[in-house]
Amino acid sequence: MRFSELLSHLGEVRASGDGAGPARHLAQDPELGGAAALDQAGPGQLSFLEAGHALAAALAATGASAVLIPARGDGAAELQQQATQRGLAWIALADPRLGFAEALEALHPRQPKPAGIHPSAVVDPGAQLGVGVHVGAQTVIGGQVRIGDGSTIHPGVVIYDDVELGEGCELHAGAVLHPGSRLGRGCVVHSNAVIGSEGFGFVPTASGWRKMPQTGLVVLEDGVEVGCGSTIDRPSVGETRIGAGTKIDNLVHVGHGVSTGRGCALAAQVGIAGGARLGNGVILAGQVGVANRATIGDRAIASSKSGIHGEVAADEVVSGYPAIPNRLWLRCSAAFNKLPDLAKGLRRLEKAAEARSED
Repeated sequence: MRFSELLSHLGEVRASGDGAGPARHLAQDPELGGAAALDQAGPGQLSFLEAGHALAAALAATGASAVLIPARGDGAAELQQQATQRGLAWIALADPRLGFAEALEALHPRQPKPAGIHPSAVVDPGAQLGVGVHVGAQTVIGGQVRIGDGSTIHPGVVIYDDVELGEGCELHAGAVLHPGSRLGRGCVVHSNAVIGSEGFGFVPTASGWRKMPQTGLVVLEDGVEVGCGSTIDRPSVGETRIGAGTKIDNLVHVGHGVSTGRGCALAAQVGIAGGARLGNGVILAGQVGVANRATIGDRAIASSKSGIHGEVAADEVVSGYPAIPNRLWLRCSAAFNKLPDLAKGLRRLEKAAEARSED
């Protein structure tokens, strides 16, 4: 694909209509066969720069044929000049990373699976499959299942009874959907993720633990994506709800009765205990733990390994265990490194005080 053709796939270019649009330089309008990181790209490949790189040095060293560069910020004009002098094709975008994502989709378009049911799949006669649904080998689909138009079920998926999928969903190999699972439009469940598994509900008795039946729903709203090996539990009553557009990384556990707002991001190995409430746009970095019935406000961020108990206010950034405001945690971390010296000083003061008392 020529660089000039690729530009037509970028949302920022399309949004500009027929006007001048973003600044660009086609150079020799190179043929692009792929894309790579800036320090690994070679001829015939596209790459991008964004804030945080040593931009000029990175651009000078890259072997890419075309680059997406930032349109704003210090040195933007100099970057354009440098790229032109190097003979690179370039376009200046407000968000080069987003443009790169769009470019990858254009360079490596996904081929839709053909509609149909593989002969080795087992589909209950009571299941309802929409138009254009693909069902892969060794898949099992139970009764009272509804699968929306254009959905793709890859090999080895198990869908229990009483499950609903909206249009355009995709279940990757080995995914399991338990009864009571409800997926909206365009949801993606990656390999070995489990939706609707029974929540950890047991009642203590004199003779041991009594199991609490889990009869509620797990609802994934439109556009939710669940990573490999993640689990989202079904509650005893009510529902576990994941808000529209939320993205869940690999190996995340969402307990029974949890609810998240729209557009949250949960990184790998996050654990959320039952009944917790997350607002819209919440970001939990890797290995964050959220306690039972904790509440996190809109757009709050928890850095890696934070432990959240109680309530986190909207727009707050927290760190540490137990989680405290990030700025306070940074000061505490700096003080922690000084504790050995402070302890030595304290012992010297104690010895001096003892010596004076003996006198």
